[in-house]
Amino acid sequence: MIYRRLKNSDEKIAAIGLGTWAIGGREGPDTSRDGEYIDTIARAIEMGYHHIDTAEYYAGGHTEELIGEAISLFDRRELFLVSKVWPTHLRERDLHRALDGTLKRLRTDYVDMYLVHWPNPDVPLGETMKAMADEVRAGRTRFIGVSNFDTNLLKKAIAVSTEPIVNNQVLFNIEDRQAMYELLPFCQSEGITLTAYSPLKRNLVSEFTRQALERLAEKYYASPQQIMLAWLLGKEGVIVIPKAEKIDHLRSNIDSKNIVLTPEDMKILDELKGGGLV
Repeated sequence: MIYRRLKNSDEKIAAIGLGTWAIGGREGPDTSRDGEYIDTIARAIEMGYHHIDTAEYYAGGHTEELIGEAISLFDRRELFLVSKVWPTHLRERDLHRALDGTLKRLRTDYVDMYLVHWPNPDVPLGETMKAMADEVRAGRTRFIGVSNFDTNLLKKAIAVSTEPIVNNQVLFNIEDRQAMYELLPFCQSEGITLTAYSPLKRNLVSEFTRQALERLAEKYYASPQQIMLAWLLGKEGVIVIPKAEKIDHLRSNIDSKNIVLTPEDMKILDELKGGGLV
C-alpha cells in the first residue's frame, strides 16, 4: 500500500481508502441490502482497505451503522476511520452532539480523522474549528480536517484552528481538476493531504479522455480506471477514496497502487482538459 504522512505527525494514512457514499442508502437509509454491504466492507478490510471514509449524512447515518457492524470483526487499532460533520451541525454544541452520534453508530470511542463536510457561511468558522480542536483534546478524534474548502477558506480555517488541519477532501479526478491548479500546490506547501473524492468520475468521462486512458491502460496492462487512480496517486500528497461494491472492483482499485506512471505519461494526463488537450 502507498501511504501519506499526516501533517506534523508520524502518522501515515493509506493512500487508497474505501469511499462509502450510497452504501446503505443515499439521503436516507435503505436497509434492503444490509447483509451484502456489511460483507462487502468486511471483505474490503481483509483485502487491505484499512482506511474507510464515511459521513453522518450518508444514508442518514445508516452507512456509519453498517461500517460499525463490519469493523466489529477486526482490530480497531488497524483501521483508520474518517467521518464528516454536516454543515447544519457546525455550531459548537451541535458538533459535539453530531460526533456523539457518529461514534455510537460506528461502535467506537474515537475516529481517526473528523472533517467539516461542507462550509457553512452562517456559522463562524472560529466556533467550528474550536469545537473540532476540543474533540482532538478530548481524544474523540485523532486528527481534524475539512472538505470542499477552496484555498482561501482553507487558509482562514488554518488561521483560526488551534490544532493542525491535516486534510482537505475535494472533488478531484481526471476531468474535474480545478483542485490541481491552486489548491493542491497550497496543500503540498502546507503538508496537508488532499483527498480526491469521486476519483473515477463514476466512469462518466468524455470520449477524448476515454481514448487517452485506454491507450495508457494498454501500455501498463491495466484498466482505464486504474490509470485514473494512478494519475492521482502520482501526485504528492494526494489520496483517493473510490467507492466499489463488487469484489473485483475493490481488487482492481487497490491494485492501482502497483502502477507508477512515467513522468511523460503523467504529463500527457496533466494536459488533458475537457474534450481535448490544453
